[in-house]
Amino acid sequence: MAFFFVPCLCMIVRLLLRVFFMTLEIAVLLVAGLAILTFGADLLVRGSVKLAYFFGISPLVTGLTIVAFGTSAPELAVSLNSALEGNADIAMGNVVGSNICNILLILGLSAVLLPLVVKQQLIRVDVPIMIGISLLLYWFAMDGVVSRTEGLTLFGIVIVYVAFLIWLEKRELPEVEKEYEAEYKPQEPITQRGALLNGIVAVTGLTLLIVGADWMVDGAVQLARSLGVSELIIGLTIVALGTSLPEVATSVVAALKGERDIAVGNVVGSNIFNILSVLGLSAAIAPAGVAVSPTALAFDLPVMAAVAILCLPIFFTGSVISRPEGAILLFYYIAYLTFLILDATRSHALSWYREGMMLIVIPATVLYVFFEVFRHIRAARTSTTRKAS
Repeated sequence: MAFFFVPCLCMIVRLLLRVFFMTLEIAVLLVAGLAILTFGADLLVRGSVKLAYFFGISPLVTGLTIVAFGTSAPELAVSLNSALEGNADIAMGNVVGSNICNILLILGLSAVLLPLVVKQQLIRVDVPIMIGISLLLYWFAMDGVVSRTEGLTLFGIVIVYVAFLIWLEKRELPEVEKEYEAEYKPQEPITQRGALLNGIVAVTGLTLLIVGADWMVDGAVQLARSLGVSELIIGLTIVALGTSLPEVATSVVAALKGERDIAVGNVVGSNIFNILSVLGLSAAIAPAGVAVSPTALAFDLPVMAAVAILCLPIFFTGSVISRPEGAILLFYYIAYLTFLILDATRSHALSWYREGMMLIVIPATVLYVFFEVFRHIRAARTSTTRKAS
């Protein structure tokens, strides 16, 4: 398989060298914008969580809403800014690229470090919802735009989804409430002065998000122009990876700490929020909605939906994402980036690369996944038979 990627690696090196020699202004905009985005999101979450406690909001609701929404705050800030400034490709590419990155890169890397536990609720509820809204987004985008009405529909679904999560979690054992209590409750009671300070912290975080998003979008647009590639490619790669850093940090740290169910839940929840809240709100606020390029419609959106569907059989096999399955996810992220680079540079290697993926790699992966599913079902039936006898 090594020879398969040698020309592609050469292309990546050449592109990285061009990025290395880009203007200092673009580098400062991208790096500073990303740093401000990350820091602003952290301040917004910290301040909002403490304010929620001051006003008597339960830790369960806080964890399911403010914290979950906070990890998607960088994507929301960038996509809103892009949509309002008319950079629809970055707005769309950021969400689609982040969702692909979350599953293939973040889950893949976390599973390679330590096999991940998958809760039954994710398999039965959240993953089917993620697949459903991915297909719904593709259907909305088929006419070349996600309109304001469609954006409002997506954002309305996220409100119903959060309400459903709260209802579902409240039916769980009291340990669930205690877990959120231990995770998010401040150690000391918050006074009125403390509430005011936390309000200032939250507003400061929101301001930094806006500034960071503006800088990062400006840097991304300039980078796309300097490299001669589309804004969609930049949105799918650099911007998407940058805004996914909170999820990267959360999932990898959770996996290393042994909280392996949190690593998976964080990714699935973030993907759902990205489509429903980030893209939905962006389309609802932008005057003409969010335009969808033919390239995104023909390739990137189907890839995002396919990656979401891939989660179901992988999660199903023993309710664990094993190291080999994590390696497969990582491999596909590298393969996806390689395809984007070959396509952007109009490389002659693109045709045989596409054929190799379609005729060899993807069929082999499908066979492996279905074999694992069959093996798991057979083992479960054997275990049931033995217990019955």
